[in-house]
Amino acid sequence: MSVADPIARLVKELARLPGIGEKTAQRLAFHILKAGAGYAGELAGAITGVVRDVRLCSSCQTLTDKDPCALCADPRRDARTICVVEGVPDLVAVERTHEYRGRYHVLHGALSPLDGVGPSELKIRELLLRLEQSPVDEVIVATNPDVEGEATALYLTKLLKPLGVKVTRIAQGVPMGGDLEYADQVTLARALSGRREL
Repeated sequence: MSVADPIARLVKELARLPGIGEKTAQRLAFHILKAGAGYAGELAGAITGVVRDVRLCSSCQTLTDKDPCALCADPRRDARTICVVEGVPDLVAVERTHEYRGRYHVLHGALSPLDGVGPSELKIRELLLRLEQSPVDEVIVATNPDVEGEATALYLTKLLKPLGVKVTRIAQGVPMGGDLEYADQVTLARALSGRREL
C-alpha cells in the first residue's frame, strides 16, 4: 500500500526519535491523523514551545523554562549538598524517591573516550565554578554503575577531593525484589562491601 507523501514524511521524522522504529512511527502518524487537526496543532505547538522556551539552568544545568530552575530557587533545599547526575532523567528518578532534599548538578553525559566524550563535553567546568562561588559540605556522585559512570565518578573524585569537599558515591547492590542467585559477581561484591548495620 502506497502512503501519501505527507504521511510518509511524518513517519520518517517520528522514526528518527530514539526508541521509535518504523512500525511504531507509522502507528503514531495514523493516531495523529485520526485525532484531528486540533490535536496535531497542540502537539506541534508543544514541540515548538519546548524548543523555544527550555534552556539550561545557570546553576545546576538542568532543563528549565525559568532561570534559576524551581529546585535551585527553593530555599527549603539544602544548598550545602549537591547530587551530581548524568542526565535530567536521573535527576527526576532521584526526586521521585522524596528522600533527597539537596541541590543537583547535571553533567549531560558521562566520560566515554571511545565515543569522543571527554571532560570538556560535560558540565564539569560549571560544577567547579559553582563550588568556587558557593562552597558545599558534600558532593554525592550519582552516575550510573557502568564503565562510563564509574570513570566519571573517579574523575570527579580526583578533581573534588583536593578542594576539601566530602565526595560520596551512591550505594550499589542487589535491587529490591531481586534474587541473589541471579545477581552478577560485581553487584554482589558491591552489596557485601557496602553493607550496613541493622
